[in-house]
Amino acid sequence: MLVRLLAVAALAVALPMKTPAAELPPNFVQKSHANADGTMSPYVVYVPPGYDVAKPLPVILFLHGAGESKGGGKMPIEQGICNGHVQKQVKRFPAVVVIPQVEEKSAILGRWMPKSPDGLRAIAMLDATIEEYKCDPARQYLTGISMGGYGSWAMAAAYPERWAAVVPICGGGTPADADKIKDLPIWVFHGDADGAVKVEKSREMIAALKAAGGKPRYTELEYVGHNSWDPAYAVDELYSWMFAQKKAAKASQER
Repeated sequence: MLVRLLAVAALAVALPMKTPAAELPPNFVQKSHANADGTMSPYVVYVPPGYDVAKPLPVILFLHGAGESKGGGKMPIEQGICNGHVQKQVKRFPAVVVIPQVEEKSAILGRWMPKSPDGLRAIAMLDATIEEYKCDPARQYLTGISMGGYGSWAMAAAYPERWAAVVPICGGGTPADADKIKDLPIWVFHGDADGAVKVEKSREMIAALKAAGGKPRYTELEYVGHNSWDPAYAVDELYSWMFAQKKAAKASQER
């Protein structure tokens, strides 16, 4: 057993460590957030072609899954909405995307929680992006996959006045939070063959929202396993629906 553990450790050391700045594709910009302790946290921002500071754009906060955490096998831009979907939808995608990366080694489902270090950083990075790129505060959108799907539900409940729309994918939330988010435009995606996060997690949230008087949209993907994000982000209607949602001016100013 000891030999096996040593072999795994040696392999981990031998593998090259990716960095967020490594070979960024066009329109993805490397950024850094200054933490209170003086350290810097990297993140990436997607800026659409033809960006014009005089025309405020919508902004999306994308929360990645566990495998894209710091030291993981992939970077956040290699999975989810940033992995080809932004580029394919460029005409339907006039939006800035904020792409933070989890740094903490806490329990997986706690990493994107609103009061966790990574959750707080994500919101600070979103705020910095809105200021730098003059984004429309009334059109802030939230989406995430797997661990980030859990984070999307939690962030929605923590800041319901902030989001114009929320798209949790193959995650789970807290049904007791339904009353806080029942008025939010929410579109949920989940594969019915998901072995990592059971589809019941999304079904429970949809049922709770409807019981609270909400009108969420729900797409359950037949015979799809854990990777429900690629088919979800490939849905053309998702973007026209998302960008049609807008917060009232007062609510967006109180973010």
